[in-house]
Amino acid sequence: MATAASPVTLYDASDISDDSESQDEDDNFTEVISQPCRYYNSGGCRDGSKCLYLHICKYALRGNCRNGSNCSRSHNITGEARTRAEGQTPGPTLTNGQIYQWQLYDGNSWMDIQNDHVIEAQYSLPENKGMKLYNLPIGSVCIDFERMRVIKKSLKVRRLDDGNTEWAWYVILSSKWIKYGEQGSTQNPCHVNSQDIEQAFLQNPKSSFTFDLKGETLEIDFKTMQQISKKAERKRRVARRPLLHLNPLRPQVTSALQLGTRAVWEFECNTGRWCKFKHRRGTSTECSVDSQDIELAYQQNPTGRMSFQVSGQNYMLDFEAMKQINATRGTRKVRRVLV
Repeated sequence: MATAASPVTLYDASDISDDSESQDEDDNFTEVISQPCRYYNSGGCRDGSKCLYLHICKYALRGNCRNGSNCSRSHNITGEARTRAEGQTPGPTLTNGQIYQWQLYDGNSWMDIQNDHVIEAQYSLPENKGMKLYNLPIGSVCIDFERMRVIKKSLKVRRLDDGNTEWAWYVILSSKWIKYGEQGSTQNPCHVNSQDIEQAFLQNPKSSFTFDLKGETLEIDFKTMQQISKKAERKRRVARRPLLHLNPLRPQVTSALQLGTRAVWEFECNTGRWCKFKHRRGTSTECSVDSQDIELAYQQNPTGRMSFQVSGQNYMLDFEAMKQINATRGTRKVRRVLV
């Protein structure tokens, strides 16, 4: 759907209020996912797509399938359950070779979102609550990652995968997202890891996971996505996101999208110093883009170009040549720095 140069913007979804429609969808999701088809698991179900139960490996649902990715039965638990909950035909297929696929539903059919490697990369970061895509044929779209829905539009969004997605769990500590069980983390010295939490979540996404840390019992509530300390009466946000893997049919996502790393874009000033791209609103050098805007456009097409304005004058960024070009064809060097 989206063109190769469609800009995207991250946004803060913290002010989005819950509603009854979202709650109903969550209830249906949990109800369906807990019921694997016993005939499918024993060799074959004659009802096929009309079966009322999930065609999911029952051992994967429990989190203890010893065959792993070599299992002959589906491990696409979240995708299958959400598809059933939305009343769609189960088992949507991905284009050959893809390991994930983002789609929008306009009321008639599910349509692929082009260049969705950018969405996947941002979705893999726990600090990102959502993102906004521009210049789609249907206009701009805001995707809420936490509720997996489109904001203020009668559209649906979903993420398909090949059943082998690795999910990581994070908790926010001292304003930083920490992965559970991460080696070398002094803030999270407990033995519990993402795999332990994920197994409990797959068994019942409405339940909770309890563990001990330095003599204190902590509970991860899957329904509210919070880590709760009853002793200290403290709650912390948690997040479940996929580990980022390169898709053979997607452009390579750069290291700027790794947790705790960001890219800063700079241009060479008249003095020879390097200056950061900033909006500078209300000044004589007001710019229509900043580093984040440029980075997201770059991720979609690292060899393309991006238009922007400075004080109302048109400029162009050439990513392949790493140059800034103005209306009179004057150029400046630009660079991308990882910090």
